[in-house]
Amino acid sequence: MANYTTVTEFLLSGFSDVWELRILHAMLFLLIYLTTLMGNLLIVTVTTFDKSLHTPMYFFLRNLSVLDMCYISVTVPKACMILLLNRVISIAGCAAQIFLVVSCATTELLFLTIMAYDRYVAICHPLHYPVIMNLRVCIQMTLASVFSGLIYAGVHTGNTFRLSYCQSNVVHQFFCDIPSLLKLSCSDTFINEVAIFFCVLVIVGGFFIFIIMSYIRIFSTVLKFPTRGERGKAFSTCVPHILVVTVFASSVNAVYINPTSNSPAIQDMIISVFYSIVPPFLNPIIYSLRNKQVKEAVRRIFYLEKQ
Repeated sequence: MANYTTVTEFLLSGFSDVWELRILHAMLFLLIYLTTLMGNLLIVTVTTFDKSLHTPMYFFLRNLSVLDMCYISVTVPKACMILLLNRVISIAGCAAQIFLVVSCATTELLFLTIMAYDRYVAICHPLHYPVIMNLRVCIQMTLASVFSGLIYAGVHTGNTFRLSYCQSNVVHQFFCDIPSLLKLSCSDTFINEVAIFFCVLVIVGGFFIFIIMSYIRIFSTVLKFPTRGERGKAFSTCVPHILVVTVFASSVNAVYINPTSNSPAIQDMIISVFYSIVPPFLNPIIYSLRNKQVKEAVRRIFYLEKQ
């Protein structure tokens, strides 16, 4: 241990060392970031000011949009900075980024699970829907999801930074994440790896199975609808949700199920994009451009402003 140098800061990596490509990547990240913010802000505005959208489904969609704006703001602005200016991030900054990324990702998964349950109740038990999904229950589930995400993130962030880091301080990732740091640790990371493996397997896998089972029941009910229009309307709200959940869960599993694997750094970075950037970017596109109620609400709001 006498030859080891204690790490006091980390250096984040980009997708390329070529300056022109770094500028291109930064511009692409910035474009995605601004598009995501505008899209999610539009959903928050519309679902807040249009009274016809004051339903549990859009209550959760509004919460998801607020979360997505926070989620993508944790990684992308810093990524643009390391691509163009300064790669350095302090240990405290790295710990804060890991805590926020994990808490946002966990809360995102819980919100997507709740939204699947909301669709299940609405389609399979429509007469009981107002009672089961009342405002008090919706608020309680939202708060429980947020606090669960914070607690889960706190545990894993604490476990990560109780380890010692020495020699190399280069994080082969465009943001601080747990797998990349475990590869740099000079401590025994076995307990961390086992904890992450079982948490991902139980939590992500469990909620993913719950979502799939909910949609199996939804589809079995939808197929019994008498008209094609009713079936199409139900499928249009469910299929995009499944797409987002599948991309999110599969990319998280790919990165965290074996956190210290020897996979290429560029592969890990690309997969990380699919759980840290793609879901916040896709959600407003899926839930606004493909949703007739949201598009009609946007027209009403802009029409009133013009009047």
